Amino acid sequence: MNFIIIIILGLLPSFIWLLFFLRHDAHPEPKTMILKVFFAGAMAAPAAALVGTGFQEVLLSFNLPQTAFLLIYIFLGVGVAEEIIKYLVVRFLVLSHHEFDEPIDAMLYMVISGLGFAALENILVFLSQTILGRNFGDTLSLTVYRFLTATFLHALCSALIGYFLALSICNLRHQFKLISIGLASGVIFHGLYDLAVIEIDHNLVEMSGKVIVLDHKIFIVSGFAMLAILIGLASFVFFGFRELKKMQSICKI
Repeated sequence: MNFIIIIILGLLPSFIWLLFFLRHDAHPEPKTMILKVFFAGAMAAPAAALVGTGFQEVLLSFNLPQTAFLLIYIFLGVGVAEEIIKYLVVRFLVLSHHEFDEPIDAMLYMVISGLGFAALENILVFLSQTILGRNFGDTLSLTVYRFLTATFLHALCSALIGYFLALSICNLRHQFKLISIGLASGVIFHGLYDLAVIEIDHNLVEMSGKVIVLDHKIFIVSGFAMLAILIGLASFVFFGFRELKKMQSICKI
């Protein structure tokens, strides 16, 4: 498959969600700043992958039971690494910038960072699919799937952290506590989502050109868990944007 097409398909889910979330900003952010944070979020993806791989190698040396290894790796090696790195992008590029001038900006820029991260992640996933010989139709289906799930999750977890970051700016006395709650919440929901996806993948086997579900009960429970996480986060993020808009008049940065 053409490399340009892979890049376009990888970027498309993030761009669509980016346009959706930017509609919540009554005072649009500069395009140069949006692109800067988006690109930095994308460049953070390889860094998170390296941290996760290094953590996995260290964890393997402890010879832990499979379940313990999976839980620790998913929440610490993946969840903590990815959510903190996305947060650091905003921490260093945005918080001290003059364009950061209202609470809702914390949420928006965290979303932008998360969508940049998801964009490069999508491109790498699609490249791996091409190497495995998947056709264009399979990649297009995967694009739609990741638009509705993985890309959306990155945006939602980042928005969740951004909400607490905004609260911390307006409540300096409890700043560390609020940021910690935001990061911990993002990591927990990210980890739970990944566990649900792993269970779904483990219960799908391709045989003779057909996809077979090994355990329908686990598959259904995991599917509902994944949807519940996405819907729950989306509801909270919608509430968060609405609340931060109300705070603009009493908590200018």
